[in-house]
Order: sequence, then C-alpha cells, then structure tokens
Amino acid sequence: MDGLTISWIGALAGLALAIILILRKLNPVYALFLGAIVGALIGGANLDETIKVLISGTQSVMGTVLRVLAAGVLAGVMMESGAAETIAKAIVKKFGGGKAILALALATMIITAVGVFIPVAVLIVAPIALSVGNKMGISKIALLLALSGGGKAGNIISPNPNTIAAANGFNLELSQVMMAGFIPAVFGLAVTVLVASLLKKKGIMVTDEEAMNQETEDASKHPPLKTAIVAPLVAVVLLMLNPIGAILGIGFLESFKVDAMFILPIAGIIGMLAMGKASKILDYSASGLNKMTATVLILLGAGGIAGLISNSDLSTQVVSIIDSAGISGTFLAPIAGILMAAATASTSTGVILATGSFGEAILNMGTAPLAAAAMVHTGATVIDSLPQGNYFHVSAGSMYMTIKQRMGLVPYEAIVGGTMTVVSTLLYGFLL
Repeated sequence: MDGLTISWIGALAGLALAIILILRKLNPVYALFLGAIVGALIGGANLDETIKVLISGTQSVMGTVLRVLAAGVLAGVMMESGAAETIAKAIVKKFGGGKAILALALATMIITAVGVFIPVAVLIVAPIALSVGNKMGISKIALLLALSGGGKAGNIISPNPNTIAAANGFNLELSQVMMAGFIPAVFGLAVTVLVASLLKKKGIMVTDEEAMNQETEDASKHPPLKTAIVAPLVAVVLLMLNPIGAILGIGFLESFKVDAMFILPIAGIIGMLAMGKASKILDYSASGLNKMTATVLILLGAGGIAGLISNSDLSTQVVSIIDSAGISGTFLAPIAGILMAAATASTSTGVILATGSFGEAILNMGTAPLAAAAMVHTGATVIDSLPQGNYFHVSAGSMYMTIKQRMGLVPYEAIVGGTMTVVSTLLYGFLL
C-alpha cells in the first residue's frame, strides 16, 4: 500500500498473537484477523490504514478462493460417490498384505493427488489401515506415518487448495506446480515407506476391537474402479495438455489454456455421468462446497495477516539476516514455507502467507517463479501437522491415538516433508 510500511515488530507481534489465539481454541479465521489488526496497530498504522491492510490482503487471495470453490465439485464427487474409497481399496488389494505399508502410503497419496483433502484422505484409508495393521502386526505410528506421508506426497501434486495457492501466488498455471512436485513426491513416498517399515513394531498396536469397529457402508453402493477413476483421469489429462504441448512443441495443445477453475468442475461432472450419478449433481456439488467453506474462510483470514506482513518490512529484515549470514538467497523460499506452515499448522495457509509475505523478496533474490513455488510448497509440508491445526486431531482420532502418541509422529512426518523440501531445493534451486 502506498506510503505505509508497518514495523516488522508489529508483523511478528500480530503473527504471534494469531498463533497463541489458535492454540487457545479461538476460531482460526478470527484469530488471524485479530492478529492482523493488532499487529498493524502495533506496527504504526492507524485504524483507517489497518482496514486497508486487511482489505488488500484478502483481495490478494480471491483468485485462490475462486479456484478452491471450483475444486469443490470434483472433491464432492470423489468423496460422496465412494469413488475415492474404491480407488483406495483397489490399491491395497492389488499389493496384498506383504507390501501393506507401501499399499497404504500409495493409496493415500493417490487419493490426495486426485483432489481429496489430506484429512479426508486419511479418514478414508484409516479403516483399511487399522484392519490391515491388526492382521499384519503393524503399529499405529507406522500405519499413520504411511497415511500421512503418502498424503503429503500426494498433496504437492494435487489440485488441492495448497497447490492452487502456490500457483496463484507466483502467477503460474496449476499444472506447472503439480508437475514440479512430482519428483519430490516420489522421494517423499519412498522415505515414508522406509521410515514406516522401520517403525512397524514400535509403539501401540491395533487392538481387535479397534479393527472390528471399522465396518464401512455396503461396498456394493460404491462405483466400480473403471468408472471411479474417470473424474481424476479427466482432470489430470486436461490440466496436462498445455504443458505437454509446450514440452513436445505441439501447437494446438500448447494453445489449450483453460484455467483449473473450469477444468476441475468439468472433470467432476464427467465423472458423475460415468458413474451413473447424474441425479446426484446437486447433492455432490453442495457437499463439495460445504467441505470447501472452512478452507475458504481460513484463506481469507490468512490473506488478512499476509496483508499485514507484506505491508511490513519483515521480509526486508529476513533478507538482511540471510545476506549477513552468507546464506544463499535460494533458501528463503523453503524457509518461508516451513515457518509459515508451522505457525498456522496448515499447508495451504502456510503457502498463502509465504507467497503473500515473502513472494516478492524471493523473486527479487533471483529465484524463478516455478522454482519459488515448488520450494515454498514443499517447505510447507515439513512441520504443518502441529496441534493448533485440525489435521493433527483428525488424524489422531482416525487411528484412536492420544495427543501424546500423535505428537510422537510429528518428527517422522518432518523427515518426509524435509526430504521433499531438500529434493525440491536441490532440483529447482541449484540444478535447474
């Protein structure tokens, strides 16, 4: 905003207050807005300027909000039709019990990659994991790491809000950011399987009672695999036409520039028709919209506090510290993603804050937009599953774990996210 620079002290104070309020169980949206207001006032803004800071910040996320709402159609179709569960069960059945950890991680990765939120993906696969874990003698911590690590890997190649935010934050196509996450995601999956395999006899085991409680609805109501994969397949094909055309030099494909805001709902509708669920279009789209509402509200809150940070000199101070320490400016992108996602315990909110607050500084240090998006995005997966976020509690409940038991998983999740961040930083920050 012209003529206004908020003190970095105010920006940090506002962010700290938002985190404290979230930990105190205040609704995250109100916590983020209140942190932005208090931070702006502490940083030297008057009441009128504070409102302008919040408005400018929320306006900056509206492109992301529109695409997230559009993605609700695909998400609703995948979840409500049973298509996601069909895909998960097919993967686990294909690999068998001998490769249970790989099967569970891959199933969650694919379910998340096709547009299902990671907490929902974990809830979908968790009953299967508990049943398999009980039969094979695999501990809860290994099972949940397989689900969470697989979900993290799928999340960075998905049309989910976090990927949309990373693309929008650096003015890129969604398909570009999805493709950039593929190699880091493969490494993330491999590390997940390796670490979870080492932990499979460590900690609390699944009881017979917990395994028996996992009866799900009649599987005959779910679509067959050949129709369940139509929606995600259409979405991936349409999203990838433009980058494939650019790579291969095919003119008519390269000119196919249709935004994800159109592609994702279209894929959902085609998938519905393929499954013979045309009569459910209103129900599925309404369900998808309801599931996106909480995310949209949090994105608006994140936009408010991003407005505070982007109108402050915090990024200048961080860049000065990096310069004085002799650290390559390339590391600002992953560091921003790690810190912002840790602060908010949310991948998508962390990406919004990192791109909105540090995006310009990252690009000014010579980092290319795609490299910046990839590094911020993977950085946001390192320590995003902390207790102030809903994913921590949803995933703990899915595996009947206590808060203490769930906290024990955080370092292992950080290994998975850290691996993807290191791979992404080496690949896009130094090699390409």
